[in-house]
This record gives sequence, structure tokens and C-alpha cells, in this order.
Amino acid sequence: MTSLGRTVDKLWDGIKQGKSKIGPMSLADPSDFPCRVAGEVQDFVPDDYMDRKEILRMARFSQLAVAAASNAIKDSLLNLDKEDLTRVGVLLGTGNGAFPETEIGARTIIEKQRRLSPYFIPMILPNMSTANISRRYGARGYTSTVVTACAASNQAMGEAAEVIRRGVADVIISGGAEAPISKLGLAGFCAMKALTEQNEFPASASRPFDKTRDGFVPAEGAGIVILESLEHALARNAPILAEIAGYGISSDAYHLVQPDAHGTGAAIAMDFALKSAGVAASDIDVINAHATSTPLNDASETMAIKAVFGDLAYKIPVIATKSMLGHALGASGAIEAIISIKMMQDNILHPTINYTHPDPECDLDYVPNEARKQNISTVLSNSFGFGGQNASLVLKQYED
Repeated sequence: MTSLGRTVDKLWDGIKQGKSKIGPMSLADPSDFPCRVAGEVQDFVPDDYMDRKEILRMARFSQLAVAAASNAIKDSLLNLDKEDLTRVGVLLGTGNGAFPETEIGARTIIEKQRRLSPYFIPMILPNMSTANISRRYGARGYTSTVVTACAASNQAMGEAAEVIRRGVADVIISGGAEAPISKLGLAGFCAMKALTEQNEFPASASRPFDKTRDGFVPAEGAGIVILESLEHALARNAPILAEIAGYGISSDAYHLVQPDAHGTGAAIAMDFALKSAGVAASDIDVINAHATSTPLNDASETMAIKAVFGDLAYKIPVIATKSMLGHALGASGAIEAIISIKMMQDNILHPTINYTHPDPECDLDYVPNEARKQNISTVLSNSFGFGGQNASLVLKQYED
């Protein structure tokens, strides 16, 4: 569920063509703020995925998660009627989840002086996207929610893979969801000066690694994957797409919101992921960067990549998905993992769009503006969050 499409095929078709669906913000009135653009999920109709009673009891981030889970289960050919549901779990990530519903609740009680809905708390809790998927599909196994800001869904998928490797579950529905577009969220991020102010041409507002970048474009979305043990997948003749080969987590232990200027924490996460996967730096074909389009993040991530890869850093392509989608916070890692898998399937490096002004501090190969054909079998995908939370995944083509 993204601004570029509500199916993987539509998303990938737009991404490989370098399209952007970032546009004027419509889900909240941005007129009082310096950022007035967003990556919104267009034409999302919850009724296509759930009944009206469920919709009224779910925050938008849960609705997006349930919709994406529905697509993922269908694509994976997973027949839950034939599964031991105590061996099926749900493990999602989110940064906050319900900014819009929190704002509406506060307005209801303060401005309108009306009672809150009894569903207010069950709507806004960060774990509710996980809970709603679990309830909808009867998944009674290992279930949890990771709340590590923008690293959340990368960490959720990594943790889910580890849970399966421990033998605790056969299948875990994993990924992340976020729906932050609201005046409350906008006010908070603008107060931090984290958002772009390039409103005149929305499609070019997200400019990762470009010298003129000035902040991230807020976005919403959900990405859900079905993770399972190899034995379980083979037994049911599943359409295996890729393997989570390695997973690395670290903390900057540095600042509330700013990344470590030298990229030390990010480098630790990448190094852990490579070691976990048992791959060398030279085995990485492309890095799907966190690349938010903020001045500090992009420069520090570039330094981190150089620290891990040395001279190889200049030979490994680095791509920035957020140049087209904006930053869906805790959902970004899952969406970018899905796109990384599509890159491996088609052997296409998607472009980093809006890269027109080279920055001396960001001097790697960012695949500027046009897609590129290349054999891809191993991808390193990064997600870094406020609080110095870092999560890196190594994704590999599956070889039987």
C-alpha cells in the first residue's frame, strides 16, 4: 500500500520507471506549515478489504496493514485453513501508528467536549496493526510489535526471521505500516525542521544525496511479507521469492534525533548484517539506502557505507527509494525490502530520482535518475530511526 500503487506490480512498475506520486497534501490541512507535500496512498478504499464494522474500529495505519496483509497472503498462496495457527504469528513494525486518530481524539475531548469512542485506545496503540491482522486471520502463534521509529519494520522482519530460525513458528506475517499524515504529526516534524519546504514541485521535493536536499517528505503506507521456514515453504510448494540471509541491529547511543555524524552506529548494523548472513562486502550487489533526503542523514549514511565497504563503496550502487515515495517512517523498511526483491527478480537497479546537484559529501554511485540493468543476487537494505536505532537486512535470491 503506497502512493505509487496498491499492488506490488503497480508499485514496481512506477519505481523502475522513476515515477513519483508525491503531491500536495490532502489528508491534513498544511496551510499553516512550511511543508505542504506528502506521499499519500491514493484511492484507498478500506471496504475493498474489510467490512464496515472493522473499518470503524481501526486507525488508518491498521487499515493499511490489514489490506497489505490480505494481498500478501493471497500472493503467497498461503491457505490458513490448512495451517496449525499456533505456529503462525504476526510481527510488525511502526513508528507511532495513529497520529491522525490521536489528534481527532484530542479535538473531540477538548474542543467539542464530547465523550471519546470506546475504541479510541484500541485504535491508537502501536501494536494494533499486529493485533488486527492476528485477529482477522486467527494467527495465535508468536506475535509482537517493534516500535523503533523508522527502523521498525526492518527490525520486525529481522526479528521474525530469527523467531522462525529458533523453531518457535513456521510462518510469520511481518512488515510494517504507518499513517502519520495529520496536523499533529506535521506540527511536530516541522518544529524539528525535519521536513522539506520544497513545495512548488512536489515530485522533486524528495532529493536524497542531492546537495539541495532540505528534509524528508512525509508519507504513509504499508508493506507486508510472508516469512516462513524453508522446510515449511517447500512442503506447501510456496512461490519462494527471496531469503532473509542476515540481520544487524545497533544503536548510535548519540542523540535524540540526529544521526551520529560519522555514521558509526549505522556502520555497526551493516557490519553485523553481513556477518550474520555470512557474506563478504564484495558479495553485495546494491545497497538500498535509508536515504531520507535530510542533510545530516544522507551524509552520515554515506560515511557509514564507506566505513564498512572501504574502496568497494565506490563500486557498489546505492539507491534511494524514498526519492519517489517519500518517507513512510516505520513502514519504509518493509516497502523497500519488497522493492529490493523485485530488483533481484528483474535484475534492474531502480533510479534515485531528483539527483541533479552532486554533493561532495555524498559521492557514491546513486544510480541517478535512470534505471540500470545489472545482475543482482544480494541486497543490503538499511533503515535508521530517531533515537539512533539502526536495522540492516541482507536479502538474497533464493537458490534451490
